[in-house]
Amino acid sequence: MSHFKEEKTLVIIKPDGIQRSLIGEVIKRYERVGLKIVAMKFFVPTEEQIEIHYTVDPNWKRIAGEKSIIAYEKKGQEPPSRDPIEVGEKVLSNLKRYMTSGPVLAFVLEGAHAVGLVRKLTGGTEPLTSDVGTIRGDYMLDSYQMADADSRAVRNVVHASGTVEEANMEIPHWFKEDEIIKYNIVQEKILYDVNLDGILE
Repeated sequence: MSHFKEEKTLVIIKPDGIQRSLIGEVIKRYERVGLKIVAMKFFVPTEEQIEIHYTVDPNWKRIAGEKSIIAYEKKGQEPPSRDPIEVGEKVLSNLKRYMTSGPVLAFVLEGAHAVGLVRKLTGGTEPLTSDVGTIRGDYMLDSYQMADADSRAVRNVVHASGTVEEANMEIPHWFKEDEIIKYNIVQEKILYDVNLDGILE
C-alpha cells in the first residue's frame, strides 16, 4: 500500500481564472498547505478533450443532470427537462464552450489527503454560495442563476477532482506517466518525518 503522501489530484485553472491573472493566487493556496506540484501544462483544450474529461465517469451526464434538476427545483423553477441525461448534455455543451474559450493551466498536486484538501480549499461549485476563505468564494461572484439566465456554464475559476477514483481517471487523460515527476522537497521532512529527528542534526 502506498503512503498517504503519494495521493494525487488534478486541478485545472479555467479560462476565467487565467484571464483574471489568478494563477499565482490559486497555486499559492495549494502549496501553502503542503501539497507539491508534480506535473503541469498550459494549453487550449479541444472540445473532444473536455468531453472525455467530464465523461471519464460514465454516469457523469446523469449525475450532472440530476444535480441541475434538483437545483432548479430548490429555487422553485421548472428545469429545462425532467430527463437527467438531456439536462446533463446541456451542461456538458456549456462546459465545452466555456473550457475551450481560452488557455487553461492543468496540474497534478501530490500530498497527504490531496483530493480532500484541494476540494476544501477550492470551495463549492457555485461561487455565490462558496465559503469565504475558499478560492471560489474569494475570487468569483458567479451564480447558477446568472449562468442559467445567460445559457452558459458557471464560471468558478478552477476544476478539482471530486474523489480519489475520479483523480485516478482524470490525471492519465491529461498527463502521460513520464510527465509526472517524482522528487522530494525539503518541507516533506516536516510534513511526514515521523520523529522530526532531522531538525537539529
